[in-house]
Amino acid sequence: MSRRLSIGVFTVLALAVAVGMAVAISPFASGSPDGLEKVAEKKAFLDDGKLHSVQNDSPVPDYAFPGVDNEKVATGMAGFVGTLGVFAVGYGIAFVLGRRRRARGDDRGPTAATA
Repeated sequence: MSRRLSIGVFTVLALAVAVGMAVAISPFASGSPDGLEKVAEKKAFLDDGKLHSVQNDSPVPDYAFPGVDNEKVATGMAGFVGTLGVFAVGYGIAFVLGRRRRARGDDRGPTAATA
């Protein structure tokens, strides 16, 4: 019981640190173009590129939350939403795999093989 509680506390603290870093640090990311964009600019084919449909329909295009005028706040919000989204997907996968393992009767923890 205490192990499950400590894993829960660790998960909450780790998520809080990750969200805090995403919100606090992402607004200070470089606005300079990345390597691929820089080469495309130098070779004069930057304007020939087209966005993929996934990029066109993205809820948070260009790493900034739409509808927010302050660029740093918009980027911080995008970091917040992105971090929570990645956590939710990872937690969902772990939850499903844990249920499958318990359904098979394999209730050993990750360190059972090394014990």
